[in-house]
Amino acid sequence: MKEELLKYLLAEEAHAFKGWDFSYLNGRWDSEELPWNYNDFVKKYLKDSDNILDMGTGGGELLLSFNHPYDKTSVTEAYEPNIKLCQETLSPLGINVYPIKQDDILTGIKDSHFDIVLNHHESYLESEVYRVLKSNGIFITQQVGAYNNNDLASFFDESHKIQFPKMTLEKSIKRLEDASFEILYANEAYPKIKFYDLGAIAYFAKIIEWEFINFSVKSNIDKFEILEKELEKNGYIESTEHRFIIIARKK
Repeated sequence: MKEELLKYLLAEEAHAFKGWDFSYLNGRWDSEELPWNYNDFVKKYLKDSDNILDMGTGGGELLLSFNHPYDKTSVTEAYEPNIKLCQETLSPLGINVYPIKQDDILTGIKDSHFDIVLNHHESYLESEVYRVLKSNGIFITQQVGAYNNNDLASFFDESHKIQFPKMTLEKSIKRLEDASFEILYANEAYPKIKFYDLGAIAYFAKIIEWEFINFSVKSNIDKFEILEKELEKNGYIESTEHRFIIIARKK
């Protein structure tokens, strides 16, 4: 039984991941709804005439759902496979792709160029966002907080430590205000996430390597056997996410 479980989990761990697309897990996990909707906020502020920048766009999956005019849309991406993906799928549409070396350093982008900067789960430097925004420009960011999946990560690694302690709503607001932003809206939540099979956890943990440090199925097969019993009993494995959102205006 252990060998069968290991073979199954190794296959899940090795499954290819492309862009920032988690559709492979459709039906295999779900999460409590947040008390806000990032997409709705973007649509509220976005006008067709706006020049927008989507930081760390992945493969542009979320960005394209906003149907913003392509000639007024730019993206950044630092992850090499995603840069290639953006150049193959977004550039032909007329979207300006900025390959950068660091997620939060907006190399090659002019000062005061954008009406709106979007940031969905990407790192950022307040001074850089301020620099590329026009006066009164809007910054909309939803972030994964410091305590995201801390319970599940700690289960796999008893010595697990929070990797990004500065990523809380309070601390992020303070940094933005210090950088001369006005906060228009802010909220924070800790929704529960449920996994309905062990393979979904193996796939997820391997991808989210900054939370599940040095994770591998082989080194955690005994932990997966414990989770297997919990799954049989409850029908799911639960973890706790950490999210916050900030909408800020450049003064």
